[in-house]
Amino acid sequence: MTFERKISKVFRLNEENWMRHANPISVYTRYSCLPIIVLAFWSRVWIGWWCAIPAGVSLLWMMFNPVLFKKPKSTKNWASKSVLGERVYLNRDAVALPEIHQTPLYAVLNGISGAGLSVAIWAVVVYSVWGAVLGTALTIIGKSWFLDRMVWLYESMKTDNDEYASWEY
Repeated sequence: MTFERKISKVFRLNEENWMRHANPISVYTRYSCLPIIVLAFWSRVWIGWWCAIPAGVSLLWMMFNPVLFKKPKSTKNWASKSVLGERVYLNRDAVALPEIHQTPLYAVLNGISGAGLSVAIWAVVVYSVWGAVLGTALTIIGKSWFLDRMVWLYESMKTDNDEYASWEY
């Protein structure tokens, strides 16, 4: 079982919930989570432990966002295809990826996101404005680039796999 499949179980992503998460509103609104968490903890000096409220709400939003929206009317858009590509990617232990997609790039992009998150956490602890901005930006850029590669993966895989092709409407 791939690491990504384990994560999808935490978010309760079954067949229907994956399609709900493929709603572009779900994809784009998740981008708000990290900046809100960084701002919340950044404000701890001014509002004390009250900073836990917006941080907690953002964490809850991150957890429940994938299942809150309806299935999209169409999955023929970048955001939906990025989610469908993530589904393909987490299934790579059962359905082999084409050779062109067997690359360390995905791990590198996740590493960039992880490094950015580490910088953002460090910056919040030491109150570094530039660190917070850089860390948040690296996280978002790494994730966005990863999602873009997932669109490409999905487009490659749907032509050879009827199950994957059926996800697009």
